[in-house]
This record gives sequence, structure tokens and C-alpha cells, in this order.
Amino acid sequence: MTQPHYHDHRGRLRERFLRAGLSGLADYEIVELLLTLAIPRADVKIPAKQLLDRFGTLRGILDAPVAELRQVDGLGEVAPVALKLVREVAGLYVHQSAEEQPMFTDRRILIDFWRLRIGALDHEVFEVGYLDSGYRLLRDGVERLEEGTINRAAVYPRTVITAALRRNAAAIVLAHNHPNGRVQPSEQDKTLTRAIELAATTVDIRVLDHLIISADASFSFRQEGLL
Repeated sequence: MTQPHYHDHRGRLRERFLRAGLSGLADYEIVELLLTLAIPRADVKIPAKQLLDRFGTLRGILDAPVAELRQVDGLGEVAPVALKLVREVAGLYVHQSAEEQPMFTDRRILIDFWRLRIGALDHEVFEVGYLDSGYRLLRDGVERLEEGTINRAAVYPRTVITAALRRNAAAIVLAHNHPNGRVQPSEQDKTLTRAIELAATTVDIRVLDHLIISADASFSFRQEGLL
């Protein structure tokens, strides 16, 4: 029985990935290779290129809602769910990796961590990372305390500190997103940060940083001298 024309092409893609990782593949080939896992019996080169044309980057594809992914010709019902699963598994991997090493004093890693979690959301959320005395993320150490509208999530310092004490945290990292892409802090953001830092100091908990995250930018209160 003659193999479909794309069969050998898929095999070559897999071999190139095994030899050189993602660096050996073009962007559309990475997407194509992902799609082969969910669409075993069709040529997926065209859908892969259409996804990149529509969403711009691999990150844009993985962040896209399932309903929008399903609008791309050739994806069907299963592939959009598979792409969303890849996104969630990547987030879980980063989270569990963070629990195993004292890396939360590295601002770049902090930013990448929260960008993956909340950078692409279309509404504002406020999360807190709870750390031990070695600045390692506690197990299940990130909590979403508030979830709001497109531009507001109400947070109360007492809620943050009560949660930190309940977990016996030695330090915390605050993080929230600005869905509009502008990461400069509002006066409300500054006031909240000062209030949380004051409350944390009274119970000997350190606020390592407060990050404002968007899909493509970030703001660190610590780096800008506001903590």
C-alpha cells in the first residue's frame, strides 16, 4: 500500500527535531509537528502556516481560545484541544520546576514564569507566590487571590498576609496583569503595594517584588525602586 505523500515528510521532521531540537525547525514546522500528534492522517503544513498567519507566533497560537483555533480550516475538533493541552502542560512544567530550585530571586525567571501564567489573559487577575526562607516556591505555592474585569481586580492586604501566614511563607511575590498591554503601575497599584509591604513587615514576611505583566512587557517594583 502506497504511503501518503506527507508520511515521509513527517518522519523527516521528527528526525530533525530529535537531532537538533526546536532550533533545527522553522516556526511553521514546529507548529506542523505539533499538529501531527493530533491529526494523524492529513497533511498539516497548510493549517500550520494558517495558524501562524492568524496568530503571529507559536505563543499566540497556544494562547488563542479554542473557539478561535477551530475557525482555522483543517484543524477539526481535536487539534485545538491538543494545542490548549500543550499550553497547560508547559505551564505545569514551569510551575513544578520552580518548586525544585531557589530561583525566585532571578527577576528574569520571575517575569517569564508569570508571563506564561497570566500574560495573555483578557481580564485582570492578581496572584501571589509563596516562598520558603531559601526563596524556593512552596509546593502549590501560587494562589490566584482575585479575578476581575478587563482592568480591575480588587485585592485586600489582609487577604494576602492571611494566606501567607497560613502557608508559613517567609517571602512573597505579587503579580498581576494589565490586559491593555500598558504595564506602568497606577496609583492604586502603588498604594496597594505599599500597604501589603507594610502589613508583611509587621509579621516578618518579605515582599520580594511586585510584577505587572502583559503579553509582551513587564514592570518590576523592585527594579524601579518602588520596593
